[in-house]
Amino acid sequence: MQSRTPRVPQQPAPRPAPSCADIEAGLTAELASVVAGARRRALRDGDRQIDTAHLLHSVIETDPDVRAAFDGGPQVARVLGYLVQRSIGYGLRWQGAVEDSGAAPGAGETGVAGWSPAAVAAMAGALGRAAAREDRRARGLDLLAVLAAEPGCRAAEVLRRAGVDTQLLAGRLHGESRQV
Repeated sequence: MQSRTPRVPQQPAPRPAPSCADIEAGLTAELASVVAGARRRALRDGDRQIDTAHLLHSVIETDPDVRAAFDGGPQVARVLGYLVQRSIGYGLRWQGAVEDSGAAPGAGETGVAGWSPAAVAAMAGALGRAAAREDRRARGLDLLAVLAAEPGCRAAEVLRRAGVDTQLLAGRLHGESRQV
């Protein structure tokens, strides 16, 4: 005899946000340095959390491959100029607010202490890009590709305001990851 109770397919349990240890374990030494720099920058700027703009600033300053991904030195200089302006006070509209691009599960919640939801999603995305190419560790270009591809994050806003075509940059980096 068949049961009259309809069978409801089981939904996978939501994946918990990765911890700081989970994130940092999957980073190259260079990208771990980027995270440390972003953490110092957030603290110095008086921000409660590392956001994607902190990550962008740190990865551009730290990684020569990331700087080379832009359309020349003037474009890098414009991006860094905008980020420096933000760090000296022109980004005050962001200060004290949690960055939430909607990319992170549980958007609006921090998920990882000291990280904005969008920064957690960006780091998880960078780790995912590394895994897709069967690499255990994410690199700076992985992080840049994810930041450029997420239109709602602060890093992408900085890039656009500095004249970077984020869709073109993300597409170019996506194509390069398949060749690596």
